[in-house]
Order: sequence, then structure tokens, then C-alpha cells
Amino acid sequence: MNKSMIVIVVSVVATVLMLLLLGSIQGNKADQAMINVVPNIKKLEPRSAEWGKYYPRQYDSYIATKESDKIDDVLKKDPNLVVLWAGYAFSKDYNAPRGHFYMLEDNINTLRTADPVDDKTGPMPTACWTCKSPDVPRLMAEKGELEFFTGKWSRLGAEIVNPVGCADCHDNETMRLSVKRDFLARALDAEGSAPFAKATHQDMRTLVCAQCHVEYYFKKTDWQDADGKDQTAMVVTLPWNNGLSVEAIEQYYDERKFSDWTHQLSKAPMLKAQHPGYETFKTGMHGQNNLGCADCHMPYVREGGVKYSDHKIGSPLDNIRNTCLNCHGESEEEFKQIVKRKLERKDELAFAATDAIAKAHFEAAKAWELGASEDEMTPALMDIRHAQWRWDFAVASHGGFFHAPEETLRILATAIDKGYAARLKLRDILAKYGAPGFEGPAFSNKAEAQELIGLQMDKLVDEKITFLNTLRKEWIQKASHSGKDIYDPKTEVKTFKTSYNAEK
Repeated sequence: MNKSMIVIVVSVVATVLMLLLLGSIQGNKADQAMINVVPNIKKLEPRSAEWGKYYPRQYDSYIATKESDKIDDVLKKDPNLVVLWAGYAFSKDYNAPRGHFYMLEDNINTLRTADPVDDKTGPMPTACWTCKSPDVPRLMAEKGELEFFTGKWSRLGAEIVNPVGCADCHDNETMRLSVKRDFLARALDAEGSAPFAKATHQDMRTLVCAQCHVEYYFKKTDWQDADGKDQTAMVVTLPWNNGLSVEAIEQYYDERKFSDWTHQLSKAPMLKAQHPGYETFKTGMHGQNNLGCADCHMPYVREGGVKYSDHKIGSPLDNIRNTCLNCHGESEEEFKQIVKRKLERKDELAFAATDAIAKAHFEAAKAWELGASEDEMTPALMDIRHAQWRWDFAVASHGGFFHAPEETLRILATAIDKGYAARLKLRDILAKYGAPGFEGPAFSNKAEAQELIGLQMDKLVDEKITFLNTLRKEWIQKASHSGKDIYDPKTEVKTFKTSYNAEK
């Protein structure tokens, strides 16, 4: 190649590089211009697409949570749970949580919310919407918190139409992280170790998640409306007055003699743990070292000159290189194996706990049948209550085996211990009443367990499908024609999945 040809090649390469650099600079300027635009988003705007006009990358990654659409039937994995929740709606239907995109639809589709026919029917209170939608803080602001928590779940079906989104966590003017549910602030202040007013930005990167990923119950609260009429609200309340540990919350409930339901078989006064992710996280190494939920579940992404947090919230294991391996030194495969072993240990103890507790429920039912007295039964029933509460607390926090593996295993060990303590007491009672060798009925799958406790699943499914094809469609129609600018068809799930449809 002669000198002139070399010069031409070098010139062309240099020109291309300069054009690429110019394009990058212009792209960065365009990105920066978009970032500098002052957003015009109304307060508590529930439609995430409206926020996405100003933050398209964050919005697109949020919409990608629809990829987490797998139905994972937890009752199918461990049929003992049907017995543990006998007399409670979770015995009908319980799936592992999916992506935020499905939060609202899964709440509507589950058999647990049953089959209301109008705005006054159905077993569930309005509070069951609380963690499912940015329409909740909007309605709380419009109607007042107590009014929101009054009435039936079906009452607001045409008003709560957007899944968890931007308005749940951000201020519309500054985009700063913002807690929109006052019960969290009240609980932090009641617990006392970290008052809400002192929360830092890093704290907020966890607290916006703790609006929902916490243990709670519905506290019956009497109040008077604007017309002076007596009303009763079922207010979401976090039981943190004594602390965040499983024992402290157990003590809180015991002191108030609170129970979520009376068990259908054992007649024990039962507690249902919700999803105490925050409480468990705070006891683990990540929480103790002041990491936030967003550090692992919303890693930063860089595109050109723009750095933003990934809103495709899900398991950090789906993106290990940009999450876990920022701090941990293992390879991806080594790290996956570590987590796999943690999960296996948790599952082993969890199955041991549910086996013991299910047997205890059957043994208690037999003792009642044979004529045992309340005084005789109370100590065993309290052991059952505490055993199931601790097992539930450990597993309902979902990622607890990773957030705080030692604490999760400790809690499960105490659940097993209390489960067998109950069984020993019940064995003495059964022996007293002539049934020392009693064994509960056998079952091998979810359907057998549901039949055993008397659930008419075909009827429940048919009634639910009727609701979805009638009242549910009326809600969508009302929301889309209400004139309130609250309905966003982009986040409506057109074709949904359920465990009961698969079985039908």
C-alpha cells in the first residue's frame, strides 16, 4: 500500500470516529435536554405512562416486569398448607408473587377475593387493595384514610385500575422518593429506633418498598363520617410497637388477643403472616450494613451519557453481574450454587414445620371430637398458633432465606420446636380420651387436601369466573369512561393466568 492510500485510509477512519463522537455528543445533549425538562405530572397521577413521558427508560424497564408472568402454585408444592389454612381463604388459592405489572390483576383474579356481585358483597374489606395500586394513595387523599378503609373490597373496583407504579414511590414535582401510606410512618415512630422524620435518602430506598413488603393486620377502627353516621374502618396497621422481630410481633398480637381466624379443624386462634420482607431484611447482613432494597433489586444502568435505576424489579439473581457481584467475589455459577444451598436448607426446615403443624391440627380436631375441654386444649392450641405464625413469618417474607438466612433458619427451627410441643401435649390428651395411636388422614396433593377440609373447588372456580366475566368487566368499563383520567389501557392485562384456570 502506497503512502497516499495510507493517508486516505487514516483520514476515513478518523472521519468516522469524529462522526461517531459527534453523534455521541449530540445524543448525550439530547438525553441531557430530556432530563432537564421540568415534568408536568399531576399530584398522585396513578397512570405510570404519564410519568414515562418524561422518564422513558425507567418506564420501559418498569413495563418489563410483565415478563415475570409465571404462575407458581405454592399449594401444589406443599399440600400441607391447605390444612394449615383450613377455614381461611389462602387454602383456596395461593401463588408466588409475580412482577409489579401483575400486582393488581393477581389480586382481582385470586380465589381469595371471591366473587362479589356488587359494591357491597364479598368477604374482603377495602384494605385488601392497599398495596396493589397507586390509585390507593390517590383515593386516600381524595376521601380520607378512614373512609378509604371502610366498606368492602368490591366497593372501589372501578376506581383502582392501575398496578403498582411511579406514584407509589415518587413525588410528582421533585421525583424524590416519597412514602404515600401514612401507616408506615406511624409504625416506625411507634417502634422508635428509626423515626420516620429522620429517614435519609438511603433509608428511603428501602422504605418506599416497606410500604407494602411488611407484616400488617386490619385494625378495627370506629369513626364518624361527615354526616355524623357511625362507621367502622379496617385500617392497615403494622404491629411494630414491641419491635420488628418475630417474637416481638407475636407478643404484640398475643397482648391484644388478636387472631386473623379460628382454625377450622383445631379451633386454634390463628395468625396469618403477610409478607414481612422489611422486618426480615433488617436483621440480615445486608440490612445491618445499610444497603437498601434498591441497591440489589434496582441496579443502575448506563446508556450513553445517562445513568438510571433499572425499574424491572425482580430477583437480583436474574442480573447477578450488575447486582450481587458488585460486592461478592464469586463467579456467577459459584454464587448461584451458594444461593441454591441456602434455599434448599430453608425448604427442608419449612417442610418439616408444615408437616408437624398439619398433624397437630388434625390431632387437635380429634381431641375436641373426643370431648377434651377448653382448659385442656388451650396450651396446645397456643403452641399451634405460635408454631404456624413463626413458620409463616419465615416463608412469607419470600427472599428471607437470602436477606437473613441465619434468622430465617432460626425462626423455622422454633416453629418446628413449637409444632412438636403442641403434638406432645395433644398426645397426652388423646391418650386420656382413649386414642393414643391416632393418626390424621393421609393426602398426597392439593386437591385431596382441599377435599379433605370440605372446599368445593369447582363451585368456587365457577363463581370466580362468573365475577370476572361480569362485575370485573363493568369495573373496566366504568373506569375507562369515568372522565377522571385514571384508566391506562397499557397496564390492563388482557389475558391473565391463574392456577385454577390451568386445572379447569
